[in-house]
Amino acid sequence: MYYKKKDVTFYYEQTGTGNDSIIILPGWGNTRPTFQRIIHQFQNNHTIYIFDYPGFGKSPIPNKILTIYDYAEIISSFIQEKQINNPIIIAHSFGGRIVSLLSAKYQVPIKKLILIDIAGIKRRKTIKQFFKEKLYKFLKTLTNLFPKKKRKQLKQLLLNKFSSPDYQSLPPAMRKTFQNIISEDHTHYFKKIQTNTLIIWGEKDQDTPIKDGILLEKIIPNSALIVYRNASHYSYLDYPYETSLIIESFLQEKKES
Repeated sequence: MYYKKKDVTFYYEQTGTGNDSIIILPGWGNTRPTFQRIIHQFQNNHTIYIFDYPGFGKSPIPNKILTIYDYAEIISSFIQEKQINNPIIIAHSFGGRIVSLLSAKYQVPIKKLILIDIAGIKRRKTIKQFFKEKLYKFLKTLTNLFPKKKRKQLKQLLLNKFSSPDYQSLPPAMRKTFQNIISEDHTHYFKKIQTNTLIIWGEKDQDTPIKDGILLEKIIPNSALIVYRNASHYSYLDYPYETSLIIESFLQEKKES
């Protein structure tokens, strides 16, 4: 099924017919299929919604540059129009950025929150990262000294050398959107979350380090952190059985008065 808001269209799937709703906010890219086990686990007692973000999976590339606020506003509008009341939200990686805004900025009522290896904590650049960025900009400027027919090839070589795999894999129309998103620090939004929150993290996560999970447990009231030993950024895939049981146990707990 498709949902359109402000000239942006995204694909979503709705599964189950339970009274309680679960919204799954996947990571960046086409990661919706990685949640099939969790969907299967909870679809008998819940109505589950999961998305392909604009530009990924079955969702078309947007015809304009987006910010993280555009993503959050679209999801917020979707929740209102579909009359999804007090949903449970499961967010992975990039989905954490969206849910921080849904909770703290758009004041979407959330019954319970599960954060898995989420992004949104921006840290200072290391000296190595600082000089790498400066070198890239300098070398990119030098390409203008070459003949026009060589410039594009040289810029692509620099891009392959200095940019992240996530950035390289994007169509050109999505790259500025990606830059907009990763430039945002959501720490102050996470601090405002009041919902009972379960945090799951991979000990060996190389994309969002475990120290981010530890920080989130400190700044989000009513939160608890579970760390999977030797797990990656996709800790829910490294420990699928444990993740299903832990989430099920968390959802069965009575909300604190």
